[in-house]
Amino acid sequence: MQNNQLLEIAKEFGSPLYVYNAETISYQYKRLTSAFKGVKNLRINYAVKALSNVSVLKFMKKLGSNIDTVSIQEVQLGLKAGFEPEQIIFTPNGVSLQEIETVAKLGVQINIDNLSILEQFGTAYPKTPVCIRINPHVMAGGNTNISVGHIDSKFGISIHQIPHILRIVENTNMHINGIHMHTGSDILDIDVFLYASEILFETAKNFKTLEFIDFGSGFKVPYKQGDIETNIEELGVKLTKRFNAFCKAYGRELTLAFEPGKFLVSEAGQFLVHVNVIKQTTSTVFAQVDSGFNHLIRPMLYGAQHDIVNISNPNGRERFYSVVGYICETDTFANNRRISEINEGDILAFKNAGAYCYSMASNYNSRYRPAEVLWYKDKAHLIRKRETFDDIINNQIEIVLD
Repeated sequence: MQNNQLLEIAKEFGSPLYVYNAETISYQYKRLTSAFKGVKNLRINYAVKALSNVSVLKFMKKLGSNIDTVSIQEVQLGLKAGFEPEQIIFTPNGVSLQEIETVAKLGVQINIDNLSILEQFGTAYPKTPVCIRINPHVMAGGNTNISVGHIDSKFGISIHQIPHILRIVENTNMHINGIHMHTGSDILDIDVFLYASEILFETAKNFKTLEFIDFGSGFKVPYKQGDIETNIEELGVKLTKRFNAFCKAYGRELTLAFEPGKFLVSEAGQFLVHVNVIKQTTSTVFAQVDSGFNHLIRPMLYGAQHDIVNISNPNGRERFYSVVGYICETDTFANNRRISEINEGDILAFKNAGAYCYSMASNYNSRYRPAEVLWYKDKAHLIRKRETFDDIINNQIEIVLD
């Protein structure tokens, strides 16, 4: 999308505003499927948690994707978007047995990541197909908060507990149709991913009724010019060869599954904000905008760097700014960043705002959550209205105080 198009969208729908480019999502989806074109049965389960707008989910379905969900609410969103139950995998962590039972009764693929629930569910529903999430004890990910395959992680059943899994499966006679792992997000070294995959292949040999092996995702996208990204094409060549060899040894064709979220939608999103104030202090020039970490928490939570472009003055002389929000505590998007000269009233665009931005937004400071727009077939479509004061107080109950 061009800067003038983004400016027109900001003028029409106001700011702050999330804008998603459907063409970019489509490009990333095709890039991933092309990388694994040598696999006979490939299944892409889009990770709903990255960006859960129903219109985006409908577009994913149009592309041919299935979905990965982590809550019953995400399952319900998927069903509302038109996905069939068999196109949904449910991979929760720490939820109640009741929630898993409710989802299972909908016909959704269940993925269990702890021994206690595995035994309880297998005892009650031995004929219901279940996938098992393994923790390979492999450290991957760009931040400790998103590295989920290491030994201290709360996710998955340890590879050292395989004997316990096998005992439960034997005692309950439950049906295991899948094996799964997810090492973490922002994977830089595909050799680490391939090493974890070997652990998953070895684990899979213990189960004779598998239909699929799910390798999770965590593929890194570039967040700034010259940034490192996961070489998905190289991974496709190497993992395809290994997966096909495993299927041959296993005795039948299995499905290779992935659960990409950020890889598909991150680069498709831009977050537009309005510059309220340019504030000069004794040491810093602040560009203060009409948003904060209530709308884009990743820089404060993960130390993530989102490129920031002044689309009102893209070719202006570059100066150094700290871009900060309007939240009543430290609320910094960028420190001492080179950006084309900013004036009050300009519109700034935060890049890579498609994943884990709106989905992690809040009403902190009683601020409204922004609107969302999908750029589809050269037209801006409003896919979520901006909140109003009624939305803030809708579920609050006023009591009479004597």
